[in-house]
Amino acid sequence: MSEKDRRMPGILYSCYSQTSRDGEQFAPHHSFSYIFSGASELFVSGTNYRFNQGEFRFVRKNQLVRFVKHPPAGGEFRTISVRLDEVTLRSMSSEYDWSMSQEYKGENVLLLRPVPLLTNYIDSLSPYLNVDTPVNDVISGLKVKEAVLLLLETNPVLKDVLFDFSEPGKIDLEAYMNENYRFNVALSRFAYLTGRSLSTFKRDFERIFRTTPNRWLQQKRLSDAYYLIKERGLKSSEVYLEVGFKDLSHFSQAFKKAYGMAPSR
Repeated sequence: MSEKDRRMPGILYSCYSQTSRDGEQFAPHHSFSYIFSGASELFVSGTNYRFNQGEFRFVRKNQLVRFVKHPPAGGEFRTISVRLDEVTLRSMSSEYDWSMSQEYKGENVLLLRPVPLLTNYIDSLSPYLNVDTPVNDVISGLKVKEAVLLLLETNPVLKDVLFDFSEPGKIDLEAYMNENYRFNVALSRFAYLTGRSLSTFKRDFERIFRTTPNRWLQQKRLSDAYYLIKERGLKSSEVYLEVGFKDLSHFSQAFKKAYGMAPSR
C-alpha cells in the first residue's frame, strides 16, 4: 500500500509503506497518538523518544519535533493521532470549571499505559476512518472531547498540561538556540517559543551572538553539514534536511559560497 492519510477534523490516520519517513514540525497543539504497527522516533527538547507498536503517546504543545517513522519488515507503519485543540480545551474548561492547579514540570512527551479505556477509544474511531464520506464536524468534535475526558480519567496529571493556556515564558535564548538551530522554522516561531516578540528576539539575539539570527543560523547549519560531508562521508542530499535547510539547491549555493567548493566535492 502506498502512503495515505485519512482525516476527520482533529483526527488523522496515517499509513506509510516506505522504509522510513522523517521530517520535522512545530506542534502548536497537544496530541494523543497510537501506533498500530511499526515504530517511531521523536526528538524533542534534546531527548530522543522511541514508541513501538501498541503504544500510546502524548506530546505537549509548543514543541519543535523531529521524527522518523519505521514500518515493520515487509509491512506498513500505521498510526492515528488526535489533535487536542485549544478551542475544545477552553470550552471544556468553562463547561466543567477545570483549570490547572500548578505548573507542570514533567516530560514534554509521555508514554501512556495501554489501559482498556484508551484501547477501546481507538477501536471506536475505526468506523469513522473507514468510510469515504466526510464525517460530521459535530461527531468529530465529540470524539476529540471524549479523548480529553479519557486522558484525564487515566492520567490525572495531564490536567495541569491541558488547561494551561499561558504563553511560553521568557527562557534562556542562547541555550535554546544552540539546542534547536537545526529546526527550519521562521524567526517569529523561535521568538514565540523563547517568550519574546520578534523585535525583542532579534535584539537579544544580536546582543548575545554578535550577529543577526539569519546569519548565525546559516553558519551553524553549514558548519554541521561540512562536518557530516567531510568527516562522515555523507552526501549533500543526505544532510541538507538534517541540518536545517529545506531546499537542496539553496543549500548547495550557500555551501559553495562559504567553502569555495560544491558540497558534492
